[in-house]
Amino acid sequence: MRVFRQNRPVLQLACSSVALLCASAYAQETPLSSTVDQRIEALQRLVAEQGRQIEALRQQVAEQAGRQPGGANQEAPANERTENPAMASNQPADGADGTQSIRVGVAPSAEVQPPKVAQLFDQPGILTPPGHYVLEPSVQYGYSSSNRVALVGYTVIPALLIGLIDVREVKRNVTTAALAARWGLTNRLEAEVKVPYVYRSDSTVSREIFTGTASDRAFNSSGMSVGDIEFAARYQLNQPKGNFPFMIGSLRFKSRTGKDPFEVVTDCVTRCIGNTTGTGLPLELPTGSGFYSLQTGLTWLLPSDPAVFFGSFSYTHNFGRDNVHRMVLGGQSELIGTIKPGGVLGVNFGMGLALNERSTFSMGVDLNSIARTRQNGAPVASSVRTQLASLLLGYSYRVDPKTTVNVSVAAGLTPDTPNLTLTVRIPVSF
Repeated sequence: MRVFRQNRPVLQLACSSVALLCASAYAQETPLSSTVDQRIEALQRLVAEQGRQIEALRQQVAEQAGRQPGGANQEAPANERTENPAMASNQPADGADGTQSIRVGVAPSAEVQPPKVAQLFDQPGILTPPGHYVLEPSVQYGYSSSNRVALVGYTVIPALLIGLIDVREVKRNVTTAALAARWGLTNRLEAEVKVPYVYRSDSTVSREIFTGTASDRAFNSSGMSVGDIEFAARYQLNQPKGNFPFMIGSLRFKSRTGKDPFEVVTDCVTRCIGNTTGTGLPLELPTGSGFYSLQTGLTWLLPSDPAVFFGSFSYTHNFGRDNVHRMVLGGQSELIGTIKPGGVLGVNFGMGLALNERSTFSMGVDLNSIARTRQNGAPVASSVRTQLASLLLGYSYRVDPKTTVNVSVAAGLTPDTPNLTLTVRIPVSF
């Protein structure tokens, strides 16, 4: 019975159709004495009655569909749902015929910009828009330790040494607080200035060479001052299409505003070369390199949802200095001559992965090769090419549309690289 009630309009329509067919057959079988006008009039009455029944059935079907859950939304034509401005804005409106529109669906939420890649290196991944600027306070902590064993003497047999052994264990802690500001000059060009403040502390445990003591001596030194101020400019070289990456060229200039290694006093009575007293270590640590440098680089970014691949190539040229002197105890000055640090060739690459709409995780590798230092045109005897390598892990969290917190950790992969480097950056857009 339930099935019969649900299909009642269909059955009535079928019965009406059968009645119409029977009437047509009856009209064809009437005697020839019936006039043509009478047959036409009978057919017109049947068609009119059929139309009234069809209209009544249509109203019943519409009422039955309106009582079913979601029936009105399913029966509404697609063009009516999309073209009605009142329904598109999810606001009820009265039509011209007095009917009230029904709210359809939920308006989509505003599109959220995907989070930026956690910043692992000094090159920002996205340029600053024109007319805007970014202030980025940061704190970086680095720790490194090294052991050195020097044998001064000669061996009679491999197990017997005649002379002295100099053993040193050095532990270094460097904390750098910096404030960087970036300005967007055009759609493809931005400028940056960075002012660091450095605090360093070294602890050296050793036995002084050429002495007969059997106990270790701890030598502590520290230094704190403004570091080397940096200026940089970056330019987007292309507008990529398809799978081609973004290419960004950069130019960075580092000054020597920090206290350089030749300004601090060295622990020597007269001269460190051939001196039998003193450690030869600085009594106060420098906060700058002591040399001007210019770095050129090329950064590439390849978005591949949900990941972003990135990397860069760079070369740093260190400018030499002439007539360099260093200070020793007693206010004496020792001439060193012309010093030319070696150039630095750097390569880094990595990948950033979006975890959700607010956070990303990044990992990368940073490689640097430092050439030998030259003194008076010749390589320093104790200087060798140094290889630095670090494994970096980073995390980025977008606090709000204008503020992001970036945290990165670097682990040294070679003995000359700092053991641990922890960096926290908080870029704020204006």
